[in-house]
Amino acid sequence: MKKITALAAAALLSFTGYANAGLFHFTGEIENHNDVIYTYFTVGADATDVRVWTDSFQGGVNFDPITALWKADGTLIGQNDDNSSINPSTQTIYDSGLWFNSLAAGDYIFTVATYNNWAAGSTLDAGFVFDNQTPIALENWNQPANHINMGNYWSLWLDGVDAASNPTSVSEPAPLALLGLALLGLGWRRARKA
Repeated sequence: MKKITALAAAALLSFTGYANAGLFHFTGEIENHNDVIYTYFTVGADATDVRVWTDSFQGGVNFDPITALWKADGTLIGQNDDNSSINPSTQTIYDSGLWFNSLAAGDYIFTVATYNNWAAGSTLDAGFVFDNQTPIALENWNQPANHINMGNYWSLWLDGVDAASNPTSVSEPAPLALLGLALLGLGWRRARKA
C-alpha cells in the first residue's frame, strides 16, 4: 500500500458517505511494521455502547495488532493490546479493541498498529514508538511475541458511530494540524448533510 499523507486523508474525507449510528467494517493491507491505519469517525450525539475493534490476527495468520482511540484534538483516550472480548464471534487471541459505555458526541480517530508500536505519548503528535525506524516489510519482520512471515491483512470495525471515513495507512508521523483538517472536512460534510 502506498504511503498516504494526512493531507490525502483530508481529501478522502470530503467524499465520505454518512448513515445513522451503525456498524462500519473496513479491510485492507498494511505494508510495513511501522505503518499505522487511521480511521476517522463521528458520534453525532452522546452515545452508549460504542465499540471499536480489530479482528485482523485470525489466530496467527496475520500480525498482532494494537488499537488506540483519540479525540479529534489528538488526545489519547485509550489503547489496547489483546482484548478479544469486544466481539468474540470474529476476534481471536491477540486481537484488540475498546468498548465504551458512553462516548461524548464529537469526532474521533481510531488507529491500528502492529504490536509493540505503542503510542509514544498521550497526544497523537507524539507519534508512535516505531516512527523513526527503517520500515520492514511484514513478511520479513520477526514481530515480538509473534513470528516471521506474517500476513499483512487488517480488518477493523466501528459499532455505534454515525459516520466513518475509509482508513488510510500512514508510514510516518502525521502532523496534528493536517489531521485536524481531515476532521474539519468530516464535520463540514456532516453539517452540510444536516
